Amino acid sequence: MTGPDSDFLRQAQERGYIHQVTDPAALEARLREGVVSGYIGFDCTADSLHVGHLVSIMLLRLMQRCGHRPVVLMGGGTTKVGDPSFRDEARPLLDDAAIERNKAGIRKVFDRFLRFGGGADEAIMLDNAEWLDELRYIPFLRDVGRHFSVNRMLTMDSVRLRLDREQNLSFLEFNYMLLQSYDFAELRRRHGVTVQMGGSDQWGNIVMGVELCRRMDGAEAFGVTTPLLTTASGAKMGKTAAGAVWLNAERVSPYDYWQFWRNTEDADVGRFLALFTELPMEEVRRLGALAGAEVNEAKKVLATEACALLHGREAAEAAAETARRAFEQGEAAETLPSVTASLPKSIVDLLVVAEMIKSKGEGRRLVAQSGIRLNDVVVEDPMQEVTLEDLRDGAAKLSLGRKRHVLVRPG
Repeated sequence: MTGPDSDFLRQAQERGYIHQVTDPAALEARLREGVVSGYIGFDCTADSLHVGHLVSIMLLRLMQRCGHRPVVLMGGGTTKVGDPSFRDEARPLLDDAAIERNKAGIRKVFDRFLRFGGGADEAIMLDNAEWLDELRYIPFLRDVGRHFSVNRMLTMDSVRLRLDREQNLSFLEFNYMLLQSYDFAELRRRHGVTVQMGGSDQWGNIVMGVELCRRMDGAEAFGVTTPLLTTASGAKMGKTAAGAVWLNAERVSPYDYWQFWRNTEDADVGRFLALFTELPMEEVRRLGALAGAEVNEAKKVLATEACALLHGREAAEAAAETARRAFEQGEAAETLPSVTASLPKSIVDLLVVAEMIKSKGEGRRLVAQSGIRLNDVVVEDPMQEVTLEDLRDGAAKLSLGRKRHVLVRPG
């Protein structure tokens, strides 16, 4: 897709949100005609979303900023089935009470990012249990199931992966793509939704939904996918040694969330500024071009802007100030001990030098227990080295547990 004219597709492409579009020219024409409704579905498998969902959330937010209507579809019905896409085994099935608790937690995230209400461009949140729980099975198979080829379904990557590994795929899970496609048809009928969006791993399911709208109702529908993100080092976006980076403050504090973004790899800074902040692209390109020690300033901007979108400007600036006190020389020299060492040097060696542990063996045991952190990130390898790239404003912070810290300065 090149050179879209509509604000939504133009900005989405420029900022890196677009991976695939089913019919770019037709969608572009529809966007120029007036308000378009687009949705993304979120199953209720936990009481919070995590950073891995953030590209989808930001795309819905961009849709609203461009004058269109974002639709959040909660999977109260599909959560009872479980999406098999690219999973080695079935998800644990949740009861109705657990699904309702998870829905309430997820709603808190969207209240931060979207404006809900009755206006043409105001977001709405729906639950597919509204129609899926009422389905009569035989009529559903006759009206919907006849539009799906089992031969084609077996070639879908999400299904073939499980079959190739000779891992069980239940008939319950096999129905998931029918239900997701049916969601699109129902949303189009009930609420005029014409665009389904999601991660690139959902492309096959989204295309089937577009086709179902056409086959059942002769209706125009579109699919848009976002790229699946990995960091420059190849790690899955939003995963750390300590686990998922959750978006609810009860799970991950604003300070820890700020630190997650502050610890972005140098090569990812420009890309993440475009995706996860609303800074003008001119400023994104300027910050993304910084190198050497200056890139740390760009990381602080990324951390503060991303944190402000989720937790509010006040919380973000408070997190930035806490980090400044912990890492910058003025106040840190009074509150945190420091050690000078030639770098690179292993974390265990530095802990011994700083007299935080008595032996390397003790250090290895603490690392195995997730008790050591470097710059607030859990250390997994006791032989991991602290290098000049780990310095934050001239120092790297080593932590033993939650209360013992030391600043490592090169020398």
